Amino acid sequence: MVEGLKLKILELLKEDARRSPELIATMLDASVEEVKRAIDELEKDHVIVKYAAVVNWSKVADDKVTALIEVQITPERGRGFEGIAERIYQYPEVKSVFLMSGAYDLLVEVEGRTLQEVASFVSNKLSPIDAVLSTKTFFILKKYKQDGIIFEEREGDQRLVISP
Repeated sequence: MVEGLKLKILELLKEDARRSPELIATMLDASVEEVKRAIDELEKDHVIVKYAAVVNWSKVADDKVTALIEVQITPERGRGFEGIAERIYQYPEVKSVFLMSGAYDLLVEVEGRTLQEVASFVSNKLSPIDAVLSTKTFFILKKYKQDGIIFEEREGDQRLVISP
């Protein structure tokens, strides 16, 4: 369980992964060496898995199609959902796989160049897996917010203030 200084460091890096150990040390009133040591341990323990940018792909000349696929599966004896999830996340088209509670078991995020490419993945690779009982595909039309980051800049309220 991550606690104390390490948890605060994680929160600051999640907000902006470009923050230097020196800046983090100043923000947390800690020594630079203490922060560097904590970050090294978090990376070594695979708590920090990767540093990445959140990109608003709609601002780039990019024709990617993203779909969320609800998947109902039959768990494997002795392994439950692990083996099937592992098999699914090995495909390069798959960006995320989540075990869910509710009406379906896995939520799979898939990315392709076209709607047909994603549909082909579902019909030719995902659905034929023996343990897959059913799929339901939803295409993302526009992202407004991801990972706590709002993509579109909003204009401030331009109305005039009226006072009595």
